[in-house]
Amino acid sequence: MKPEIKLRAIEPEDLDLLYRIENDVRLWNVGNTNVPYSRYTLHEYVANATDDIYVDRQVRMMVENGAGEIVGIADVVNFDPGNCRAEVGLIVLDAFRRQGYGSSILSAVADYAVSVLHLHQLYAFCDVRNEASLELFRKMGYQTSMPITDWLYDGREYHNAILMQLVF
Repeated sequence: MKPEIKLRAIEPEDLDLLYRIENDVRLWNVGNTNVPYSRYTLHEYVANATDDIYVDRQVRMMVENGAGEIVGIADVVNFDPGNCRAEVGLIVLDAFRRQGYGSSILSAVADYAVSVLHLHQLYAFCDVRNEASLELFRKMGYQTSMPITDWLYDGREYHNAILMQLVF
């Protein structure tokens, strides 16, 4: 049974956690970020985000469990309304990993993508070495679409990725 979660907008009080996550070098190899973010930059992002995906072309949401604890972050980025697709990303905080939260987050984002955004597909780029992410996306119905050579750069070397797609 998947744990209960709630997606919500980022609030100013989330800034410290967001700062820690964005500057955690262990996470840089799983996404498109490999530079540190200043507290000021993140503050400006939180203050200036319209929370309108049609304007920002992205939305970042905090993920809370049933007890109101923040368990992670969900991103819908590279929103392309003309082609009805967007890229999805998620981070589950260390203390909540391997408890089913990743599945709950991807399920909630898929529901949002279909019922609110009316998307035809979500996609993600996963490092071929990140077996946990690949397993999670496959478990949630994402199909392996194609391998991509030297797609991710960690500041030292390039890594191959796999494009994962969920078509509704």
